[in-house]
Amino acid sequence: MTDLLFHDGPIYTLDEQQPRAEALLVRDERIIAVGNAAAVRAQARPGYEAIALRGRALLPGLTDAHIHLLWTGQNRQRIDLDGVASLDEALALIARHAERLPADAWVRGHGWNHALWGGRWPTAQELDRVTGGRPAVLSRKDGHSVWLNTRALELAGITAATPDPDGGVIGRDARGEPTGILSENAMSLVWRVVPEPTPDENLEALRAIIAECNRRGLTSLHMPEGPETLTALQTLAALEQLHARCLFHLPYRQLDAYIEAGIRSGFGDTWVRIGGVKIFSDGSLGSCTCHMLRPFEGRPDNSGVPTIPEDELYAAVRRAIDHGIAVTIHAIGDRANRTVLDAIAAQQRDARTGTAPRLPNRIEHAQHLDPADVPRFAALGVIASMQPIHATSDWEVAERLLGAERCRWSYAWQALWQAGATLAFGSDAPVETLDPWAGIHAAVTRQRPDGTPPGGWHRELALSLEQALWAYTVGPAIASGEAQLKGRLKPGLLADLIVTAADPFAVDPGELWRMEVVQTFVGGRCVWHQR
Repeated sequence: MTDLLFHDGPIYTLDEQQPRAEALLVRDERIIAVGNAAAVRAQARPGYEAIALRGRALLPGLTDAHIHLLWTGQNRQRIDLDGVASLDEALALIARHAERLPADAWVRGHGWNHALWGGRWPTAQELDRVTGGRPAVLSRKDGHSVWLNTRALELAGITAATPDPDGGVIGRDARGEPTGILSENAMSLVWRVVPEPTPDENLEALRAIIAECNRRGLTSLHMPEGPETLTALQTLAALEQLHARCLFHLPYRQLDAYIEAGIRSGFGDTWVRIGGVKIFSDGSLGSCTCHMLRPFEGRPDNSGVPTIPEDELYAAVRRAIDHGIAVTIHAIGDRANRTVLDAIAAQQRDARTGTAPRLPNRIEHAQHLDPADVPRFAALGVIASMQPIHATSDWEVAERLLGAERCRWSYAWQALWQAGATLAFGSDAPVETLDPWAGIHAAVTRQRPDGTPPGGWHRELALSLEQALWAYTVGPAIASGEAQLKGRLKPGLLADLIVTAADPFAVDPGELWRMEVVQTFVGGRCVWHQR
């Protein structure tokens, strides 16, 4: 490959030893030199390609440290209800989509939010009116509840006599009949009867969504998904069509099989790598299923739902880590976060093996914390894998459900940073947009793109731009055990880098969400170029 010389513009390395540089040289898959323009140019081989930035900026490639990649890709082919402001509008969109489907096809969709519809949960009967007898399943914005019609309830075998599964809730009316809403572990009752996409459909969905990630400046992705995603990623890698580096988290339900097979965290290469085992400890804020130390405001009998019994969580954490597999645990409520930290602390205290996982343990989301637990992330070496856009998306719901005092420790990025925790930021797409610049904007301003709330919601918890970029680059590299491979722009590291249309350090922070990426390089190859 021809050497690439980037020059004539700001280069932000995220390397504390040399934060800015005048030039950077790429050879094959690696960064060869960073620093003074003349010194770097002198190392270029004859025939090198010079890329003048001319006011644009060069940055390390960004990482989405929590994306449901295949799910996001598949949703592009289904009904998008994200942001739909009324139930009537949602039903109209569903009706138009259903009319184009075969009579026996499932109606699939994602993104509805009953909080925008006056707070009333939708019903199976309302969905029946627009689906023409086809079975329908539509996941809520947070992915922790689904909305079914009557046909889907029948296929799933859900009746008034069906008991709530452990860690799950079947919505019921005053007569005890199912309403069409399933939450948390109850969702498995329908997913087991929904037809799976074909391998070819999975490949096409992944190709398309990875291309979209590249367009936004993402070069690495961490994903908690099923084995069909791992199969598709390996297929794309073998075809040399995988244009992002992927960390795959193992599903908890198959933990024993992975242990028996000898699979451990860190196995793989620079393209597909095994992460931790993904465990759910609670639900979500919007569904009132995140597990809290105190009840939700106005709901004295509801403190959320633990989706795994505490003794099972402790045993799973111990079994995984003792066998060289890190844990990657979903915890949103303050009680869930405390329980997970306690379980990891117990394993560390009573470790039965000298072979620790090659990757650090992590908590996914860590949205609502008790102040006593903030310093425990650093003390236990637990990554805080968080999604900044959740704060600006959910702040009104958080205020209503948690009250002002508890919200002082919600989405507490700066408090965690000051306590020494490693932050790894992502999107949780398709729950939110996969655009990392929307997340960076939220992290820096604690505001939505329209400037609300004025001054930013709990602005004291916001990050500087440099800190936010670190959490999208260096932090995820630490989380994947690859800090010596990527995350910064320094000699010897992989040439995963992006060129932005403007200097992010020179624009108004309120405009960061508008940032565009001109070029994206993965391993020295351009995988996205703005036309």
